[in-house]
Parts: sequence; structure tokens; C-alpha cells
Amino acid sequence: MSLPLPRLTELAHGGGCGCKLAPSVLQQLLAEQPRMAPYAQLLVGTETGDDAAVWQIDDQHCVIATTDFFMPMVDDPRDFGRIAAANAISDVYAMGGKPIMALAILGMPLGKLPVEAVREILAGGASVCAEAGIPVAGGHSIDAPEPIYGLAVIGLARPGDIRRNSGARPGDALILTKGIGVGIYSAAFKKQALSDAAYAEMIASTTLLNWIGARLALDEDVHGMTDVTGFGLLGHGLEMARGSGVRLDIDYRQIPFLQEAETLAETGYATGASQRNWASYGDGVVLPPDLAPWRRTLLTDPQTSGGLLVACAAARAASLAAEIEAAGYPRVRIIGAATAGEPAVRIG
Repeated sequence: MSLPLPRLTELAHGGGCGCKLAPSVLQQLLAEQPRMAPYAQLLVGTETGDDAAVWQIDDQHCVIATTDFFMPMVDDPRDFGRIAAANAISDVYAMGGKPIMALAILGMPLGKLPVEAVREILAGGASVCAEAGIPVAGGHSIDAPEPIYGLAVIGLARPGDIRRNSGARPGDALILTKGIGVGIYSAAFKKQALSDAAYAEMIASTTLLNWIGARLALDEDVHGMTDVTGFGLLGHGLEMARGSGVRLDIDYRQIPFLQEAETLAETGYATGASQRNWASYGDGVVLPPDLAPWRRTLLTDPQTSGGLLVACAAARAASLAAEIEAAGYPRVRIIGAATAGEPAVRIG
């Protein structure tokens, strides 16, 4: 007899990119890791906290490698698989590459989930990979106390098309391609307080592939990119600022939020990761003195399969934003600029 299907979110202590270790903890873990210096072909390693590793094969080809996995933020198995797959593939797009194949990473609590549910998780992930035009070519599975799913993804790019989070230049405009508030939504969902419309909006956003990154990387006026995930807009913005040696000035009024995100945040919905994020990097952020605490929560809100943060020549920002919107990203906005100065993120 098949097991009953429990709420997936009740089997996990966290969900989505809110499961990520806090930035401060990650920095401690990586502090004594060897630098990339002995490996001339390793173009991107751990030095700037970028989205994926990049290895140059020859003058025309680079391999991009990444992995991402987490516990469920939704209860529908297929939706969980779709979100996790889109999130993992995003790292390749954020580097300016095109994915070519994926390997599944699966940990399931045996005896707690029916086989049919696990199949649905895998099917959801495979469907998004098919949308990206890549196969799930293998993988690995273990018995785990909580459900875990994700992908290791391999991509390709030309060396000149690689876009790093450290490429922003003074004077660049900043473009964000998706709305903020996924963590807020997931917190409300776990407490059964998320409306059906908001759930549909969350699924639409988190399963939308960031394929536009591969197209943007072909444009020489696009200087830097990163995807906004578990560290929130402030955290990933600060990584870009520090890696690029610039200050990011972001206009709060221009940030696109999911439709119910501000209302839910003001009501008190938030993830624990939001507070951990602020504790990790708040000293690198300048906020308006009158900014309400719930608004800060939105800025540190962990995004699962979030949008791309793009640094581009200011003169091209409007046309690039229009191109991104036409490609299927309705919440894209120009949210600020990079300026010369001490690396930081300043909210205005």
C-alpha cells in the first residue's frame, strides 16, 4: 500500500534558498581554502563568491560547473522539482553560459514519502531541464532525514562571454529582472496564510528560467551579472560591490516586489534566513535612518530561483530593460547605479 502524502514543508526545517548557510558562516568555512593561483585555467573559483566555477579549455571554450540543492518550500512534489531545477540552472545563465546537461541530487526520507511523490519531484525537475534544452544525464540518491533535491549543472561559454559578479564599473546602471519576496511568500505558505493568487505568482517567478543571461552576455555593454538567491538583494548586491570595487546605490522605490510581499512583510511574515543575512553583512550596507524594519526584511529576504542583477552601461539600460521585458520578464526594473567609492550597498 502506498504511503500517504504528507506536506513536504512539514518534513523539512527550512526550505528553498532559505536553507543556505549564512554568509558569515560560509566565509569562515572557505577562509582557509586554497586560492586559484596554481590553476591558470580556473577563470572563476571561490574568490568573489560567484555563481559557478569556470574552467577555460582553449581560446574558444569554457566549462561552467555548479551545483544547488535544498529542502522543499512548497508541498506539491512536481512544483518542488521544478523550482529546484530552475534555481540550479540559473547559476550557469548568471555566468553568461548555456547549460548542456544536469545530474540529479536526491535525498529522501525513506518510509515517510510515497514513491509516487519522489517520482513527481524528479519529473518536475526533468520538465524544467527539458525546457532549458538539456538532459538529466544521471545523478545520485541517498536516504536522508529530510527531503532534498537539486542539480549539478554543466554549461559552456566563450571566454569573452563570461560575466562575473565582479564586473560592475562606476557609472553602470543596475537592472533586476524578477520581483523580490519569494522568502516572504514561502514563510506565509508554510503557515497556510498565502493566497492562491500569490502562490501562483510565486511558482511562475521561481520556475521562470533565467535564460536571458546567456543572451545578455553577448552584449559588450553588459559588464557584470549575478543571480539574487539566498543572501537576498542586499547580500548579492554587496558581493557585486566588493568584487567590483564599487558602491551600489539602489533606489528602494524602484525595486520590483511580488504583489503581496510588502503587505505580508509588514504583517510579520519572514524567514529566519533574513535575520541571519542581516547579521552577516549589515555592516556593509547603508540604510535610510527612517526605513521600517519590515522593509529591511524584504531587502535581506532569501530568494529562491530569483532574478538576475545586471550591471550595464547606463546609456543602454533602458533598451536592455525593454529587451528583457519583451523576452518574458514582466517585473524587470532599473533599480540603481554603481558609483566610485568604498564598496558597499546604499539604499536610497
